[in-house]
Amino acid sequence: MIRNTFYILFLCISLLSYSQNNNETCTSIYLIRHAEKVRDNSGDKNPHLNPDGILRANKWRDVLKHIKFDVVYSTNLYRTLETANPISKYNQLDIQTYSPSKDYYNNFYESNKGKTILVVGHSNTTPDFVNSLIEKNFYIDIDDDNNGNLYYIQKCDNNKPNHVLFYIN
Repeated sequence: MIRNTFYILFLCISLLSYSQNNNETCTSIYLIRHAEKVRDNSGDKNPHLNPDGILRANKWRDVLKHIKFDVVYSTNLYRTLETANPISKYNQLDIQTYSPSKDYYNNFYESNKGKTILVVGHSNTTPDFVNSLIEKNFYIDIDDDNNGNLYYIQKCDNNKPNHVLFYIN
């Protein structure tokens, strides 16, 4: 199943890339929400991943293992860091932490131009981040039981960004 998912993902991303001029500098951004978290204590604002979340974090690594990331970003919470960890280790990268904000989003392209990036966030911050990057109010908050969205954005030089949403369960 993971192999089929990868080929579909690869085909879609290749089609998005095909229309771009090879002389342009392109930035590719993959954004996901953290995997399933422990929900035993509603007062815990920084829970770890539960066993299903650990499996999903490793599945994300398997789905994305053919993509050579230049940088991996995560918010500074256990559940996002633990989701990013298998992918960052596979790519031999340290995780860069960020704080979600409009100012941060607005400067993101310029500070990452030409890179291939993974960003791990939350159900409410990830769609906001994507919307800011594509400069449209297109995506809504992710349902609390949905940990399988993968947003892909590609922006080349001064062109409008291409974007697509995949669901990988």
